Amino acid sequence: MNSIVFLFILGLVQFLSSKTASSTTSEGKPFPHKFPAILIFGDSTVDPGNNNYILTAFKGNHPPYGIDFPGQIPTGRFSNGKLVPDLLASMLGLKESVPPFLQPSLSDRELLTGVSFASGGSGFDELTTAVSGVISMSRQIEYLKEYIERLIKIVGEIEAQKIVGGALVIVSAGTNDFIFNFYDIPTRRLEFSVSGYHDFLQNKLHDFIKELYDLGCRKIIVSGLPPIGCLPIQLTVKHSILRRCVDKENLDSQTYNDKLQKLLPRVQETLSTTKILYADAYTQLMDMIKNPQEYGFVETTRGCCGTGILEAGPLCNAGTPICPNHSLHIFWDSIHPSESTYRYISEQLLKELLPKLSQTEDSC
Repeated sequence: MNSIVFLFILGLVQFLSSKTASSTTSEGKPFPHKFPAILIFGDSTVDPGNNNYILTAFKGNHPPYGIDFPGQIPTGRFSNGKLVPDLLASMLGLKESVPPFLQPSLSDRELLTGVSFASGGSGFDELTTAVSGVISMSRQIEYLKEYIERLIKIVGEIEAQKIVGGALVIVSAGTNDFIFNFYDIPTRRLEFSVSGYHDFLQNKLHDFIKELYDLGCRKIIVSGLPPIGCLPIQLTVKHSILRRCVDKENLDSQTYNDKLQKLLPRVQETLSTTKILYADAYTQLMDMIKNPQEYGFVETTRGCCGTGILEAGPLCNAGTPICPNHSLHIFWDSIHPSESTYRYISEQLLKELLPKLSQTEDSC
């Protein structure tokens, strides 16, 4: 690998991993949700700006990030606009966007309807955040405890338990673990086979879900891995000339996801009155990449920012040219999807998974 590319990857892999719709189904009927709040955990795909408030270089709080966000504000989201949690919160009628928990000016109302604890560059493996200094998954649990304490001060313990028990909880992480520790910088590959690393990460995830449960969370969606081998940055590292997906990495993602789909029902059986659902982050994104015209996309192998093959984070900045039509690109930068892509994913979640969660009994 070119040394410049390698050094860039070393820094950038940490990043990985208007109300346009009312609370209605695709048939126009009111969506029967029961979620009083939304709580988000994970990496840069669901971080609305927590990294703005910690000592890390891994931030998206500068132009052109946020160019399609209301007010064209670079909030810290690693995208041109909204993320999946923002879009879901809007579709459910909760709020227009999900704020970062570390935002100093959070109002009581924002706290009551939910926040994101996610951090760009995070993962289930402690090694993933050891170098970057971003918020680990274990630290995100500690922030959830602080959040609950603040809720209790606002509404009392009983109502706080109802909010947490009825909240839509989303966990989205794992991509950084593979890119940073197994593929491009193979630290864990010296210790684990890919199958062993799958199991290692899913044991961490199992423990994470148990901690969520112990704190009162009962309605949980866990995202699988996307087709990692199709991320523009991976195409640059492995197939810079042909710009084609890395089949081995995609197969690894599929195997991980197969294991995850078998794990989650077993975890649910051990946690009473809890619903845990798997969110397929692979199939729809891969379909977009293979059949872009069906979704209105034109470019599938490059991000919109700069050349689209390397730019992300600090290299995607105010001086970087961007593509003229952001909605034609599946990816915004070399790692992260565009708002258009996130919108399709959100609509699929709303249609297939949220009705299953809304039918469960509230528990607190």
